[in-house]
Amino acid sequence: MIDDIKKDAQSRMKKSLEALHQNFNKIRTGRAHSSILDAVTVEYYGSQVPLNQVASINVEDARTLSVVPWEQQMVPKIEKAIMTSDLGLNPASAGTVIRVPMPMLTEETRKGYIKQARQEAEHARVAVRNVRRDANGDLKSLLKEKEITEDEQHQAEEAIQKLTDSIVAEIDKALESKEHDLMQV
Repeated sequence: MIDDIKKDAQSRMKKSLEALHQNFNKIRTGRAHSSILDAVTVEYYGSQVPLNQVASINVEDARTLSVVPWEQQMVPKIEKAIMTSDLGLNPASAGTVIRVPMPMLTEETRKGYIKQARQEAEHARVAVRNVRRDANGDLKSLLKEKEITEDEQHQAEEAIQKLTDSIVAEIDKALESKEHDLMQV
């Protein structure tokens, strides 16, 4: 019982950490990176699909992405999807290749992105703490039903607290790394 609660808590905390990394990928730094366009969806035969399923995305140089659609008629749709995304990018097509230049980040936009990164990190910390609260609640209900002893409950709560601390440390490390990337010129 206790092991199941610990494993469940660990997997849910890891998912929060993975979600944080995905959210960090959406925050663009000054360098071109193909994961910046992961959140962009394109209309493809009546349904919205991720951009990477209708085109190949490559890093041309440090400031330019190239998007090559697999079908010629997708070029205008992809251009529109990139423009209407909230990434602030202006693609330019040259035949079948769409080039997406990354504008230089100003000090103000860098600070805005850092603020956004800190908010994402705080959301991840809150999610991890919620998982801890749920796991501790499950342990208390097991104690109430006399399925475990108080000592077992305390040991399990300590283990869950150690897990929480390690995941929060990973979140802080990821935030520090993202802030470092954002402040590089």
